Parts: sequence; structure tokens; C-alpha cells
Amino acid sequence: MTTTALPAAPARPQARRRPRAPRSRLAGVALRTPYWVLTGGLALVFVFPLIWAGVASVAPQPGSSQVDGWGLGNYATLMEYQAGLPQYLLNSTLVSGMTVLFTLVASVLGGYAFSRFKFPGRNVLFLLTLAILMVPYATLLIPLYVMLNAIGLQNTLVGLALVLTVFQLPFATFMMRISFDAVPRELDEAALVDGCSSFRALRTVLLPAVKPGVITVGLFAFLAAWNDFVAPLILISDSTKVPLPLAVANLRAQVMGIVDYGATEAGVVVMALPCVVLFLLLQRHYVRGFMSGALKG
Repeated sequence: MTTTALPAAPARPQARRRPRAPRSRLAGVALRTPYWVLTGGLALVFVFPLIWAGVASVAPQPGSSQVDGWGLGNYATLMEYQAGLPQYLLNSTLVSGMTVLFTLVASVLGGYAFSRFKFPGRNVLFLLTLAILMVPYATLLIPLYVMLNAIGLQNTLVGLALVLTVFQLPFATFMMRISFDAVPRELDEAALVDGCSSFRALRTVLLPAVKPGVITVGLFAFLAAWNDFVAPLILISDSTKVPLPLAVANLRAQVMGIVDYGATEAGVVVMALPCVVLFLLLQRHYVRGFMSGALKG
């Protein structure tokens, strides 16, 4: 028995996409142009001071260590100032690192408790925590100075980190609470049913879910501690323990009140670089952390 092959069905002609009308393209460009102009202008406003500081730190200018030609003379002055730039960078890194660690531990535990546990006075205690934001920053430094002196932590980097943590906790606790509120309760309830303790459910289930909020809180704490000037000015008296912002401020008028603008701009660049790099690396998580409480579940 012979079989005959059926003729193949004719291929359907593919529908061609119509080219976009030039008028619609022009209308789209016209609608987006104000957005581009506004965002470009804002970016220029924020980036220009940093670019100007970078150029001024290597440009020749009278009264600085870089007089003839372009070079790194101002950075050499900053490197050799008193205890040296490496020591000041180490001090700032230690203070910022401890501030981030203390803030994350306290805010994660506090936000988890406020979000998942019901206990008497929960809302009142949360409002009292947020009320610290209404207290002027400078008014608390003298009482904290007396407390640190009483417990032997005055003029120490650990004491400075604890003080900076106090001012970060209200915002950090608020951020972590709304981050935990955005996570469905079924996740940790299922972990508790499977035999996990509350702490293990927090560590294995909830922390990965609130990672953007944790990164946002940590980045805020780092930026605040890295750039803080007032707290080290009051709490640190040893010149070898001062962080970089205070060292740059002292360098600014070290010779008969004459401002060394070149070395100051070099210090500004050194202070700004870690902040810029961290923000560029973590900006995606930073935005997600702020948006975590916008939509629940």
C-alpha cells in the first residue's frame, strides 16, 4: 500500500509592523524633553560641587601645596598632616562600621518586635522612639558626654559610635518596622509551625525578605557616621582619634588662620569617594528599601 504525502499548507504571510509615524515619535520626544531637562539639571546641580572639588584639589592655586602645575601636592599635605591620612581614615572606618553594626542589630530586633509581637504599650513605645527625632541634635550631646564620661567611654571611638547610633535608631527602627510589615505573616507563621523559634524565623525567613530595608538602614547609618562633624568635635579630644571630617576642619586653618583651600578640597574628595561608590553600588536596593512599605504583601 502506497501513501501519498499531503501537500504542505501554504505559509501565512507574516504581518508586517507598521512603521511608527514620525508625528508620534516627535510627540513622545516633546513629552519626555521636560523630564530630561529637569533630571539633567538636578544631576548637574548635585554633581557639580564634587567635580569642582576634584578639579580644585589638583589644580595650581596660591597658598596651597600645589602652586606650579597640576599635581597631587595637596593630597601629600593631607597625607602627612599630624597623625596622617591613613589614621584618620581608619578612625572614620571604625566609627562608621561600629555605627552600622549597632544600628542594624538594634533596629532589626526592634522593628521585628514592633511588627510581629503584640504587647502592652507597643504603639506608645514606638511613638516614644520616633519622638527622639523631634529633639534637637546638639541638646543631647552634653548629657551624652556626661554619661560616657561616667562609664569610661568618653574620648573613645566606641563611645562616639554609640552616640551616633542613638540618633540613627528612630529612623532605622521605623524603616525596619515598615519593611517587616510588608512581608506576609504567613511566611514566619509557616516557619513557626515547622518548629522554628522566633529568632530562627527572623534569621532564616524574614531577613532575606527585608534585605532592601536592611541595606537602606545600613547605608543611612554609614553616611551619617562618616560625615558627622559635631559629635566628634565634642566627644573626641585626642587628635589621634578624630575622624576624617574633624581632621580636615582642623587642617583648614592650621597656619596663622590662613585657609589651605587645596588641602581642604583634597579632604573633601577623600571623604566623598566612599559615599559615592557605596551609593552607586547599592542604589537599587536603596530605592527598593524605601518602597518596601508602599505595598503590603
